[in-house]
Amino acid sequence: MKDHDIIPIRHDAPSEGLPTEVAHLVTTRPSRRASREVPDRTTRLVADVLGTNAKRTIDVLQALGGLEGLAFASESDIVAASLPRQRARLVRAAFELARESIGERPRLGKRLSNASDVCTHMRARLAGSPVEEFWALALDVRHRVVLDTMVARGSLTGVEVHPRDVFRVLIKAGAAAVIFCHNHPSGDPSPSAQDIDLTDRLRKVGDMCGIAVLDHVVVGASGHVSLGERGWR
Repeated sequence: MKDHDIIPIRHDAPSEGLPTEVAHLVTTRPSRRASREVPDRTTRLVADVLGTNAKRTIDVLQALGGLEGLAFASESDIVAASLPRQRARLVRAAFELARESIGERPRLGKRLSNASDVCTHMRARLAGSPVEEFWALALDVRHRVVLDTMVARGSLTGVEVHPRDVFRVLIKAGAAAVIFCHNHPSGDPSPSAQDIDLTDRLRKVGDMCGIAVLDHVVVGASGHVSLGERGWR
């Protein structure tokens, strides 16, 4: 048989008519160790962005807390993972562009009609953030965006929000109504007791200021929850 004459072997019945040693070689699958050495698609993509090999990519991802950690890592964090500053800047730019592609900043004059609209425009900035951020979307009488701004930034487990600081910004913007939005770094958008209590206080202050609080949307990696749609409970 010539070198280029290859006979296909069926793996469902490879041992029929073959010596024991040959049958063993045919039926033996690659070891788990060997399969682990083949980089998966995500690793290959990250390696292309980092400009390095798969092994080095895995080390960087471990140092930064995985793909999510890399996505929100600062330039200095990436440099600390032993990557050149120019490459770190490129990585940051790549992830920022990716976020822009799946969720754009609400344009002035754009109408927000429900919680899904809010989530669509906020998830790119909030869903994977490593800390809690509290945002206010100021609306006019027709529920069109006149301002969106982050009014507080906290930690992994919470954020401290002062109603006076929130409504000072909204009054200055001439808002007729507002939708609040914040994220849960844990990925679970279920509102906590503190979220519900804060929303209640903000609604009361809004009533006194003549600014209607239309909703408070909690965003997480697994989706979003509207406190308004839940009856504020």
